[in-house]
Amino acid sequence: MRYLSSIKSLYKYFLTIGKSDFDPSETIELPKVSRKLPATLSIEEIKRIIEQPDVSSPAGIRDRAILETLYACGLRVSELINLKQRDILFDAEIVRVFGKGSKERIVPIGKSALKWINNYRKKARSRFLKLTGAGDILFLNQRGSQLSRMTIWKIVNKATKDAGIEKEVHPHTFRHSFATHLLEGGADLRAVQEMLGHSDISTTQIYTHLDNDYIKEVHRTFHPRG
Repeated sequence: MRYLSSIKSLYKYFLTIGKSDFDPSETIELPKVSRKLPATLSIEEIKRIIEQPDVSSPAGIRDRAILETLYACGLRVSELINLKQRDILFDAEIVRVFGKGSKERIVPIGKSALKWINNYRKKARSRFLKLTGAGDILFLNQRGSQLSRMTIWKIVNKATKDAGIEKEVHPHTFRHSFATHLLEGGADLRAVQEMLGHSDISTTQIYTHLDNDYIKEVHRTFHPRG
């Protein structure tokens, strides 16, 4: 494709300077570049990873709450580490998220994630508080400061290995899985776009290209002669 683009550019130049009367590459279309589908986890794999932290320790309670929140809300890592306690509206079961460009959006959050956030706030967060102070930041490190992106990656990586899952899993994999599972369950594309904070729906549409195995399973389950 790169060579074809170069040839097309060359003939455009020839036409401009009068070295050629026609462009033989004009009728040749560039091949469409397929968009690589993001890696996702199954619901069972997500469950196994989330349940790995040792919740008998403050760090384990925090890590469980982090994993629950990542999957419950489909957050970017930057959004997660910037969450404040006041952003979690327990009674309304929603989270205020500040995404790219500090754009605010409201995302629903499930009861399981709320339970673990509440456990963390009551039983563990005070263990991380230091004199330096982190203001109202929800998730803290051992120094009482805001967590780093690398720390979140390490938490996800450890839980994945402990769960015996050999796939390459990143924090963003939880976001991809969140969107995929919602759409597979019948969620409206526009609603998922809003929850993810995508400004362009075409970015969200990549999740509608479900794998063939899932499509076959839907057909077998719901078609009268499947």
